[in-house]
Amino acid sequence: MSHAEMEYDHELKVWTQYFHPVSSGEKRFEVRRDNRGFQKGDVLWLREWNPNVGPCGRYTGNEDYARIDWILTGGQFGIESGFVVMSITIMGDES
Repeated sequence: MSHAEMEYDHELKVWTQYFHPVSSGEKRFEVRRDNRGFQKGDVLWLREWNPNVGPCGRYTGNEDYARIDWILTGGQFGIESGFVVMSITIMGDES
């Protein structure tokens, strides 16, 4: 399935310094506010965002998709309440 046909549950900005490590699979987690109802199995549309371009930042055009494999909710293990740590796997075009 091409990126244009990929269905996703959440669209997320990923700042430039984090995008490549996520896209390459080196960084296999995302820490986010728990304000979107993230669930195991959801698909994230990750779009690279450069906050230093223009007056307010800009998308670079780089993107990838990831599946949430596991979620650790805040309020435990030193994670602030209201946040989640998500274990993610980058999905290829064949997914």
